[in-house]
Amino acid sequence: MPGWFIFILLIFLLLGIPIAFALGGISSISILLDGSPITQIAQGMFTGIDSFPLIAIPLFILAGELMAKGGMTRRLIDFANSLVGHFPSGLAIVSVLACILFAAITGSAIAATAAVGGIMIPIMKKEGYDVKFVAPLLACAGTIGPIIPPSIPLLIYGTSANVSIAELFIGGIIPGILMGIGLIIASFIIGKARRYKGRDKRAELKVVLITGKDAVLALLTPLIIIGGIISGSFTATESAVIAVFYAWIISMFIYRELKIKDLYETFKSSAILTGQILIIVSAAGLFTRLLTINQVPQKVSDFILSFADSPGIFLLVINIILLIAGTFIDTTSAIVVFTPIFMPVVQSFGLDPVHFGVLMTMNLSIGMVTPPLGVCLFVACSIGKISIKEMVLSKDLWIFICVLILVLGLVTYIPSLVLFGVELFT
Repeated sequence: MPGWFIFILLIFLLLGIPIAFALGGISSISILLDGSPITQIAQGMFTGIDSFPLIAIPLFILAGELMAKGGMTRRLIDFANSLVGHFPSGLAIVSVLACILFAAITGSAIAATAAVGGIMIPIMKKEGYDVKFVAPLLACAGTIGPIIPPSIPLLIYGTSANVSIAELFIGGIIPGILMGIGLIIASFIIGKARRYKGRDKRAELKVVLITGKDAVLALLTPLIIIGGIISGSFTATESAVIAVFYAWIISMFIYRELKIKDLYETFKSSAILTGQILIIVSAAGLFTRLLTINQVPQKVSDFILSFADSPGIFLLVINIILLIAGTFIDTTSAIVVFTPIFMPVVQSFGLDPVHFGVLMTMNLSIGMVTPPLGVCLFVACSIGKISIKEMVLSKDLWIFICVLILVLGLVTYIPSLVLFGVELFT
């Protein structure tokens, strides 16, 4: 591929052209200039999404929408509050714990930030918490969403790299929990120093049992999905079908908070988000074909191997690249673009592709709270009614980001944090 095509692609991205049109446009131009039939454009884009596991994407999105609108978020928050709401900075801890639980239902950073933040940010502001502490915390806690299964980014990576989605889902559990623990410790220390008080007394056992009973059906969701995959009862794609059916039954007939009139908007929002993701994957499929024809992955591999002479240095370089990329490119786009480029190097060093997939997803998730384009920051700013400038200047944001990067470092150089569960259950 001529260098000027790459230059034009960068110009497109800097001009704010949507990544799908930038990738599809530059790939189409290259194919036509090579004299290839125009039908190859359609064939290349179709091939990019012609994968059975990708069927799970719209289904997991729909399941998440049904669960969010069916009252599961509020029940998870009430249960978390009964468990830890009495600690110093109790509401902050509740927020992170709720994001961990919600991540195990939807697997989306934006959804976790919006759903949990929409409830907790107003409550915490009312209780005297500084919004410059609250909004960054919820934005960073939302990044746990794509790590703990089910996870759409891990599903897309698994499809792109031909890696077991079940193993990726299992591998993301411990890193996601560690991210949550890190944020809980940080928020506890900050909250205690600022005298953010929790509830006056510990919740009575009766309250814990009542809130736990209300939330148990929501808590069973990830157990059903992951348990079924681990046991071999169904595939990751089939689990998405079960998740939709389960969410619909629970939300409409047991919790009775999802009404028939809500279904249209639920299906509509799910379809829009699915379309946005799949058009990116489709365009990236065409772009990946172009990269392969021009041997770009091999050339990048040779270049990296010329100075990264050990797996440790390679992983450090990749972390830096992906953290920066995650700031400017959305997670889905980055995964489908970078996976075919980096996989030859991963294979050259003999690194585990499951470990690398979780690392890639963690890096790009952290990028969602890194200025200037971290999308979770904008969601939290909108809910908290503060400007992005106030958010960026908040020292608490940078403390939380450093915590997430610290966890990323641990997962990078202690692969067993990812692979322990995989080896245990597979």
